[in-house]
Amino acid sequence: MLPRALLAKFVLKPSTVVSPFQFNQQRALHSRNKKALEFIAKGWNALKEVDRVIDYSDPKHSGIVSLLRTAKENFELALEADNTNTHARYWLSRLHMKYPVPGANKAVGAALLVEAAEMGDPEAQYALGCHLRVENDYVQSDQQAFYYLEKAVDQLHPGALYLLGAVYLTGDCVKKDIASALWCFHRASEKGHAGAAIAYGSLLLKGVEVPESVIKFSLTRGAAAHRRGRNKGALAIDPVEMAREKFQIAAKAGCELGFKWLARLEEEEKRALTEEH
Repeated sequence: MLPRALLAKFVLKPSTVVSPFQFNQQRALHSRNKKALEFIAKGWNALKEVDRVIDYSDPKHSGIVSLLRTAKENFELALEADNTNTHARYWLSRLHMKYPVPGANKAVGAALLVEAAEMGDPEAQYALGCHLRVENDYVQSDQQAFYYLEKAVDQLHPGALYLLGAVYLTGDCVKKDIASALWCFHRASEKGHAGAAIAYGSLLLKGVEVPESVIKFSLTRGAAAHRRGRNKGALAIDPVEMAREKFQIAAKAGCELGFKWLARLEEEEKRALTEEH
């Protein structure tokens, strides 16, 4: 065995000196990232304006075509500035696959979407999972869709959480698992997803039992949960109050169902008070 003193000579020690070359590399990387983000912001703003007017205009209108070209050019420039940027890939893929941009190519869009998903972009993973579930009929599409949805769920993408919750709730291509569905709906609602909040709240009012793991998580968020009487280690929830919290999340997001459920709860409470008296 080598003596400790001799072995230590071969072990690299962390250097406290930053070489000019390393500093220049970091500065160049930061500069590329910043430039790419600027291009993405310009492209996204142009696309947002298209979304605002396209339903009420001719898609071939010169103003819309000009905006789409601006978006495409900026997303392409973002990739030229930083080829590792997953957001630029995702938005460029979306442009090719969804919008009537001149030179649009769905094959190119699909390739970009797969690349962005494989590189870890949660929006791309969610979008790819949805495309595989809806637009493909071959045998393994459901399994592949589930794979990408789980990847997005790992990054707590609200849309993916909601969709995976629906899959667990219905038992579509996976074993039916109400507890997992509730967990997905709860986490998605915490991210502001209106559909997940409605689903979670309505399941509570139907009497579905909430798993203890979700109740513990709710306690850290200040949800309507409390300790059971004698057994201080056990947890319980007030289903009506927790449902109300979820419907409030949906209402805050502008969901009409959220307002309707809140009004219904209020009516039920007034009726109960009237009957008591």
